[in-house]
Amino acid sequence: MTDPRVPTRRFAAFLFDMDGTIISSIASAERAWSRWARAHGLDVAAFLPTIHGVRSVETIRRLALPGLDPEAEAAAITRAEMEDVGDIAEIPGARAFLRALPGERWAIVTSAPRALAERRLAAAGMPMPALLVAAEDVARGKPAPDCVLLAAERLGVAASDCLMFEDAPAGIRAAETAGAAVMVVTATHREPAVSRHAQIPDYRGLRVEAAPDGIRVIPTA
Repeated sequence: MTDPRVPTRRFAAFLFDMDGTIISSIASAERAWSRWARAHGLDVAAFLPTIHGVRSVETIRRLALPGLDPEAEAAAITRAEMEDVGDIAEIPGARAFLRALPGERWAIVTSAPRALAERRLAAAGMPMPALLVAAEDVARGKPAPDCVLLAAERLGVAASDCLMFEDAPAGIRAAETAGAAVMVVTATHREPAVSRHAQIPDYRGLRVEAAPDGIRVIPTA
């Protein structure tokens, strides 16, 4: 059943995180990161929950491991992730939902590097947005609001007039700080999410209504 808090007012644009929000690439990412973590003597089970929703380089910087170049390590992990896309798939209903949106009214805002994002979207058969804000487009990644603000600016709208679809705490915080409304997608969550925002398991209970004065979500179930 659709969360009754789903915002149904009209927005100027919809913004989407990618991993865990419109596609599921968690298995691929965790395979690459698990190999890296084991090679550096980390507790894999404790480490993996920290990788989601933030840029790879910032994950590595937080560890402050001696003798590592975070930029070089992040690039190597990206290469490994790009070679491992065989089981990446859409979040149910996401493909049709995105295709129903006017092309100038939505964007993907991801912590992944652009090349990796494009490869994962193609592997899942997802439509490519006219605007993709990726890791290298901002100096500060999520949870900083920079990527959300940049996407809104490039779409020519106010961030406060955007609805951001997210799955991870860092992205939710980025959207909140930017002033955007938030919808939490729980398809890949391993535990129930606790959030003041509306939650949806996937996109199958939603449809899009587009009009000259904006777009809105219509719950159908």
